[in-house]
Amino acid sequence: MHRLAHRWIVLTCLLFCLAYFAEAQGLKVDHINPTNWFVGMKNQQLQLLMHGPNLKGTKVKVNYPGVFVERVQTVDNPNYILVDLTIAAAAKPGTVQLQCTKIFPLTEKRQNATVINGGREITITIPYELKARTAKPQTVSSKDFVYLLLPDRFANGDPTNDRFSDMADTQSDRTSPFLRHGGDLQGITKHLDYFRDLGVTTLWLNPVIENDQALTDEGGTKRSAYHGYAFTDHYNVDKRLGGNEAYLKLIQSAHAKGLKIMQDAVYNHVGNRHWIVRDLPAKDWLNQWPQYQNTTYKDQPVADPYASEQDRKISQDGWFTSFLPDWNHKNPFVANFLIQHALWTVEYFGIDAWRVDTYFYNNLEFMNTLNQRLLNEHPNLYICGESWVNNVPNQAYFAKNKLNVPWKSNLPGAIDFQLYFATNESLNQSNNRWYEILGQDILYDDAFRNLIFLDNHDLDRYFSVIGEDLNKYKMGITFLLTTRGIPQLYYGTEILMKNFKNPSDAEVRKDFPGGFPNDPSSKFTAEGRTSTENEAYSFVRTLARYRQQSTALQTGKLTHFLPQDGIYAYFRHDSQGKVMVLLNPTKDARTVQTDRFSELLNGVTSARNVMTGASLPSFKQIQLSPWSSLVLELH
Repeated sequence: MHRLAHRWIVLTCLLFCLAYFAEAQGLKVDHINPTNWFVGMKNQQLQLLMHGPNLKGTKVKVNYPGVFVERVQTVDNPNYILVDLTIAAAAKPGTVQLQCTKIFPLTEKRQNATVINGGREITITIPYELKARTAKPQTVSSKDFVYLLLPDRFANGDPTNDRFSDMADTQSDRTSPFLRHGGDLQGITKHLDYFRDLGVTTLWLNPVIENDQALTDEGGTKRSAYHGYAFTDHYNVDKRLGGNEAYLKLIQSAHAKGLKIMQDAVYNHVGNRHWIVRDLPAKDWLNQWPQYQNTTYKDQPVADPYASEQDRKISQDGWFTSFLPDWNHKNPFVANFLIQHALWTVEYFGIDAWRVDTYFYNNLEFMNTLNQRLLNEHPNLYICGESWVNNVPNQAYFAKNKLNVPWKSNLPGAIDFQLYFATNESLNQSNNRWYEILGQDILYDDAFRNLIFLDNHDLDRYFSVIGEDLNKYKMGITFLLTTRGIPQLYYGTEILMKNFKNPSDAEVRKDFPGGFPNDPSSKFTAEGRTSTENEAYSFVRTLARYRQQSTALQTGKLTHFLPQDGIYAYFRHDSQGKVMVLLNPTKDARTVQTDRFSELLNGVTSARNVMTGASLPSFKQIQLSPWSSLVLELH
């Protein structure tokens, strides 16, 4: 009994000391977002989200030419204030001193406090940097060739940042498909010449923002957030990837070599360990339900004019998973937070384009506002959105379109799942679905701004889907690099990486061979590739590099002809030249009579096989092998 009493006294004293220490502390701000801002923005309003113990009641003043405090707003949680600033056009780069003052009751002992007006007044000064604008995003367009990669699975340039003991997930183990493998931004920077040699012009990285998430239980296995889609601090690049400095170095190095950077945006949800979620400003910052409500993952109720409001709400406001809290975009503070972060990212890092994750799950009015704010500052910025839908009208609905509908999207480009499905069907069923899908481009404002692809991080690998058939592989690559739109290649497709999503996505997200220490071979070099892999790589490289020189393939008109005998024929043409493409997705050899293409062959006297360099002395009829493609430069 005596020992228990002694322990109780010690515990009571400890709690009293902790309470006194907390009371004795002064005013503290532990987060300010955005972390800095820029002068010369067209929109002169800035809203600072400030977090710290019991900030409610804090007044904020500044004394800096051209910067004015309009008001300080509060939310339900007393640990937050929101400071609305105006940054006039005349404001210059420099450091603004944010003077934060709060009066505490006399009964609370506070360090460095001044007794005034019946209370204890504390003032702290926080430096806040205003930078000059230097970002000049390069336009990503149909002239480009995009390469998608997962940073954690591509190359490890700095093994010292593979794991950190102060993060929720401390593991790194390449033998596990679900844990982090150690790939980082320095590893990508190391291989920039590889992309250039391949003919790539733009890198799209899966999200690089901090994911300080604990392992989650998914299907009975513990999985890390190596994929990057569970943000926990918007203003920090994950330090396991190298942090902000490594990202800046990658972008600057890429730009110096003529490569562009597309960043992956996630506006719909956030990691459950995000610092804002862990101390929520107010309940309505997230989409709340009486009990947990998952989204249906269905796009139909969003675009359907007859859909019930409940179905529409579940599609957009239901949570993507239980560990990815769903932002409420109707809350103006949430909207400001996300919009300002997007603007800050372009200015601070100098990225060139955005790919938006889970597009139709977002509040669409919010997305229009966010897109417009970005485009107001950078009119040529490319933005495309992932709307994984099952038909062309719905895909067009979520991008700029020619539909007569009440709500109109301003998203510049769609990620073209319909053309992806058409490629799989055409190659595996010989049905030339390409022709039908492209014929519906009348629904888009500009289908040439759609991002087209053969596979990505959420899909079965292309080479596996087509039965590991090299001839089919070449035909799909040919279509990708010669049809309309912005072609995107998934990392490793050029070296025939394969697999299905069985039992999980991790099977299609394996490490790039040679990107990690002690790999037995490096597929970055011809010596490390097999002869078949080199054949595939060379095919992509030859056509991609030719495309870089052909304005007809980049921006020229597309004219295609009704498929006959299973042959799909089309032309890309402009004032600089013509390219003819023939695809034979059948098991039989074909002889193509070219007289029906006379409207585009008039005046043509010779042709060159782009892939082999061989000249065609005559092309009144052309022989095509089974499962073959032919690209001809016409003169």
